[in-house]
Amino acid sequence: MIVVTGATGQLGRLVIKALLKTQPASDIVAAVRNPEKAADLAALGVQVRRADYNEPATLDAAFKGADKLLLISSNELGRRAIQHRAAIDAAKRSGVQLIGYTSVLRADTSPLGLAEEHRETEEALRASGVPFVLLRNGWYTENYAHGIPAALEHGAILGSAGDGRIASAARADYAEAAALVMTRDAQAGRVYELAGDSAYTLAELAAEVTRQSGKKVEYRNLSEADHKAALISVGLPEVVAALLSDSDTAASKGALFDEGHQLSQLLDRPTTPLTTVVAEALAA
Repeated sequence: MIVVTGATGQLGRLVIKALLKTQPASDIVAAVRNPEKAADLAALGVQVRRADYNEPATLDAAFKGADKLLLISSNELGRRAIQHRAAIDAAKRSGVQLIGYTSVLRADTSPLGLAEEHRETEEALRASGVPFVLLRNGWYTENYAHGIPAALEHGAILGSAGDGRIASAARADYAEAAALVMTRDAQAGRVYELAGDSAYTLAELAAEVTRQSGKKVEYRNLSEADHKAALISVGLPEVVAALLSDSDTAASKGALFDEGHQLSQLLDRPTTPLTTVVAEALAA
């Protein structure tokens, strides 16, 4: 039995979809904070169990009988390490034999501000004594693609990544990789550094949006502070604006670049190219 946390999130749903290609639905558990949001998964035969990181008893119940746990990182910035420890402790109590954790690319050395909670979680996994495998995910191309409508409206993509190259891949690529790892044997102790096959700068992203849309979009490089202020001005919470501007600045230093091709090797196919994700965003 494989339990997937955050199963109604963007990545979690894709992982469930990938697992269903090879695993019986009854052997998959969608661990979610709000089971009502997982009615579609229940209709497919997936077991839906309530799991709230802040209520350890729900985690014990959700993980009962599980052989493997895919711990998809929480989206509550500043609380993730605490929440992840609660899940790891519950997995240990429940006798889980393998924990897969969605970390971040080169978490141990990454200059990304968001990497700190991932490092803390990785350390908690090591201290737990439970066998684990790390899925160190690079950037999702959708992180930038979701901003394409605004870029078309204003004729610009704003950022602070300079000429930094970003080796992103589609969210579905990472989900498929997670499903593969969680259904294979002998994964304990492995560390996968996962990223897209090809990389681009944000100026090249802007050029691709221009090419496909027929509307001129340019990349405007800002300081980290100005980028953060611009994000706040369009309504993003300060913590999110700080995360995005910090991540862009880290990208300028190579934090989101990788050429190891471990993701495509794991998938046994090329990762989804930027052109495809841009086209999907424009068609939405």
